[in-house]
Amino acid sequence: MTRLRKCAFALMAAGMLTSCSMAPTYERPEAPVEGTWPEHAAVAEGTIPAPEIGWAEFVRDPRLQVLIAAAIENNRDLRVATLRIEEARAQYNIQWSERLPNINAEGQAQRSKTPGSIAGTPGYANTGNYQVGLGLAAFEIDFFGRVKSLSDAALYQYFATEEAQRSAHISLVSEVCKTYLTERALAKQRDLAQKSYKAYKSTYELTEKRFEVGASSALELRQYETLMHNARVSVVTLERQRAQMENALTVLIGGKKIDNLPAQKDFSDNEILMEIPAGLPSDLLANRPDIRQYENQLRSANANIGAARAAFFPRITLTAFGGTASNTLSGLFDAGSSAWTFTPQILLPIFDAGRNIANLDLAEARKNIAITEYEKTIQVAFREVADALIARGLFNEQVTAQAAVLTAESERLMLSRARYDNGIASSLDVLDAERQHFAAEQTLVQARLDRLINTVDLYRSLGGGLQQATVPVEPLAEAKAMPPATEVKPAAEVEPPVEAKAAEETVKSAETPSVPAVEKNGENG
Repeated sequence: MTRLRKCAFALMAAGMLTSCSMAPTYERPEAPVEGTWPEHAAVAEGTIPAPEIGWAEFVRDPRLQVLIAAAIENNRDLRVATLRIEEARAQYNIQWSERLPNINAEGQAQRSKTPGSIAGTPGYANTGNYQVGLGLAAFEIDFFGRVKSLSDAALYQYFATEEAQRSAHISLVSEVCKTYLTERALAKQRDLAQKSYKAYKSTYELTEKRFEVGASSALELRQYETLMHNARVSVVTLERQRAQMENALTVLIGGKKIDNLPAQKDFSDNEILMEIPAGLPSDLLANRPDIRQYENQLRSANANIGAARAAFFPRITLTAFGGTASNTLSGLFDAGSSAWTFTPQILLPIFDAGRNIANLDLAEARKNIAITEYEKTIQVAFREVADALIARGLFNEQVTAQAAVLTAESERLMLSRARYDNGIASSLDVLDAERQHFAAEQTLVQARLDRLINTVDLYRSLGGGLQQATVPVEPLAEAKAMPPATEVKPAAEVEPPVEAKAAEETVKSAETPSVPAVEKNGENG
């Protein structure tokens, strides 16, 4: 008995410690991208990689910092991604437990009644069998690494799930930033549209008075009326879009609004976000969690090939029992009732209708799919960074150029009004200048938003957003009282501001029967 026990333990130890692996040697596929960024990419100089820049350092708006912190704490999608890690860890632990023997306490009782004709005794033969002890059920000695390969596959899936959670974390930080910035841009555009509406309404009312005394034409009156109503439509539309974006932001941060928030920076402030440098394309392999996620999935598929290959070789299993046995329950623990069984079994596949071959083909096909997905992820990451780098310099030029356009349109509007007041230009020139000035204001806000969103996309695509900060950040220490939200009145209730001096002069001229010089020239239409 002692010799058999030693033999059994030796076999189990050999299976656990000396099992070989039939999995192919893993080699990371070569990155299917260029070794440098595109020629026109604006690569900033810097020594700190983007993943080492905490999001609280990248984001310099104190209100946005608090919103990101709330989203990380309360966002449900990120919470699900975190729980997926626990699920994958449990699955790995289940699979790893197959590498060790499962020893159970067993108890068995059996009573039987056999006719004497079968038992060879007169009447009936009543027999009993009682057993109590420890049992080992079908433990596989992993000589060819099948169980180890399955365990390795589960381990890499667990690693992939961790990387998926990190990727979700980065995406959440990015989405909160972009949603907040979009809401701020819409609020800025709404304020500009509201300001324009007030000015158009005031001008329309003045033109209406002039029309009543015959100093202005009906065409001019209707043109200003059209501008006023178009501005009103813009105010309502932009407020609707801003409110919807605010609701989206509320969902991202956990479904509830935060009452006390720090004051935000002005949208036109260039210090809302930090400029970040870009490294070499090879850094993406180490910095992007989604790339590491797909590489771990590739490693898992590679391990599954080892399990499929091991299925072609013999499988050795052990079943054993040691304890006491008796034909009566009362004699179960009497002296001399010890019993044991040891049942090794070897299985060698001979004919399985091609199942093992098909399983191996399936494992290899899944590995090829994993390789393709890994390479595609690298290509997508390279494109995202390259697009953001190319756009960075061009967006800066676009904002500068659009600011110059707005300055020119402001000068043009001022000159057009002066010429109109002096009877040199027609009202059409003023109307066109006002429309172009309003469009230039809106376009400049949109250009600044596009530049900020591009900065966020570059930060995300380089793998930034996992850690909060490398140094303490003051705005997160204490939230200041949030200023009351600006109430947007219906367009019909908005009161016009005090009109400019030129408008007052126009009213005075409208109250006199004299005809402006512009009418004498036939240019009032």
